[in-house]
Amino acid sequence: MSSSSSLSSLQPQGAPSLVTPDHAWPTTLQSHPDGDLIRTETAVVYCEANFAGIDGKTANGLVRHSQKYNILSVIDSQKAGLDTGMVLDGQPNGIPIHASLADALLLADGTPDYFIYGMAPSSGMLSASERGIVLEAITLGMNIVNGLHEFLNDDPEFIAASAANAVKMIDVRRPRPTKALRVFSGRITDVTCPRIAVLGTDCAIGKRTTATALVAALTDIGLKAVMICTGQTGLIQGARYGIALDAVPSQFCAGELEATIIEAFEAEQPDVIVIEGQGALSHPAFSTSSFILRGSCPDAVVLQHAPGRVNRCDFDGMAMPTPDTEIKLIETFSETRVIGLTLNHEHMSFSEVTAAISSYEGELGIPATDVLTRPVEHLVQMVLTAFPSLETPQLSERQ
Repeated sequence: MSSSSSLSSLQPQGAPSLVTPDHAWPTTLQSHPDGDLIRTETAVVYCEANFAGIDGKTANGLVRHSQKYNILSVIDSQKAGLDTGMVLDGQPNGIPIHASLADALLLADGTPDYFIYGMAPSSGMLSASERGIVLEAITLGMNIVNGLHEFLNDDPEFIAASAANAVKMIDVRRPRPTKALRVFSGRITDVTCPRIAVLGTDCAIGKRTTATALVAALTDIGLKAVMICTGQTGLIQGARYGIALDAVPSQFCAGELEATIIEAFEAEQPDVIVIEGQGALSHPAFSTSSFILRGSCPDAVVLQHAPGRVNRCDFDGMAMPTPDTEIKLIETFSETRVIGLTLNHEHMSFSEVTAAISSYEGELGIPATDVLTRPVEHLVQMVLTAFPSLETPQLSERQ
């Protein structure tokens, strides 16, 4: 599991939401589709026993923000009957949770176009029971979106079932053919707008959510911001530019990311490029952060941290690093600077988040905020302070 996760979805079950009506998350993200995309294809998302949890980050992300699919419902028998927005953020979004695929179809207006596997287990593989559910969806005529490391299009049973039912299977993580993969060229220096990477102190900590919020907020104030996604969830959400970096052979990781950023820059001519982080540079289980720093050569980094998290996700014996040590490591490893800290408020009360923001700002000498419980202007100001050339007179008037 290497992609970033949702933020408030990681609160202990039953904990009160920290999001106030003024900072309603689902409405904010759904109103920024990064272009004129119209979500006409319907989908149900499978997330059994994991919605609003760390391994359910793909489902969590999709109900908050989907540029490609109209999400009809989520399947999780443990939270059946609830509204996904209420579970994640304390704000209803009209996307229900059902106990089974049968229930989801019963209440859908016809058969949904897609069945999305919405979890990111550490194994990266389907269980035996999950194979049965995916095959059932295929039999019912639903196309499959698969974000796992296990490719359905390489499996004879799935190939036969998809052919028999005339459906397609999308293996999101499958990289380009080896002959088409690109090595680092150094042309990243041709990208003249600021490149900001959102990194973290752990995996599944909220990097993608923060990156998405930053792009939406910069767009709101009149800047053209483009996001480069680096994991399967962003690709499923419909990001225009991105790769599943953890599935690319290491020789080509930096080059594939560099080439993707250059493509986005040349096609969009943006004011800012925001790169989604993966894992953590200090985490021995993941190497993707190092490739992101090498491939994007970011001008700045926003660091995501969960003060209430004691140990690394999925590694109970491995203590979390502090923001200070992670910042020193990042700035030693790469010629960049950390311009701000964003918090994942799991296991924290509102007052504890407030105290943590004040403490970190005093300790680190950089601004800190929580993108889900604090005004998004704090995140924008973090960038404008670091890159004052972005603040034009017209932009100042709008603010």
